[in-house]
Amino acid sequence: MRAGQSISILVADDDPDDRLLIADAFSEASLANELRFVHDGEELLSYLQQRAPFVGAPRPGMVLLDLNMPRKDGREALAEIKADSDLRNIPVVVLTTSRAEEDVLRAYDLGVAGFVVKPVSYVALVDLVKGLANYWFEIVELPPMPES
Repeated sequence: MRAGQSISILVADDDPDDRLLIADAFSEASLANELRFVHDGEELLSYLQQRAPFVGAPRPGMVLLDLNMPRKDGREALAEIKADSDLRNIPVVVLTTSRAEEDVLRAYDLGVAGFVVKPVSYVALVDLVKGLANYWFEIVELPPMPES
């Protein structure tokens, strides 16, 4: 990732209030990253694999993934992403309410790039977003985006 580049972030979270808070936190943190949202693991995989209704959607540079979602949960979706040679290099950061040790261990076993527990307060969420942005967009070298 080079200075001045902005990546799109795909957020997989079934809770509409959490999606709104995440969008507001990115805005308040003055981040220009494009945020896109899907509601569950099935939609996440459809988006990443460019299946209808997501044909032609831009490939995200990062996925923020909730673990507890309907239809296909984040654990199942993460396993499928990391098993797919076309998708496995997309950094996936778990952003969830779970503090369960087995969730943390399984997520890292499956290849997650990071595991973050959703903060309780909005101010803490904004701070978290700023920290994620600093680490992922200023410090870490992300894999190159494929040519469109």
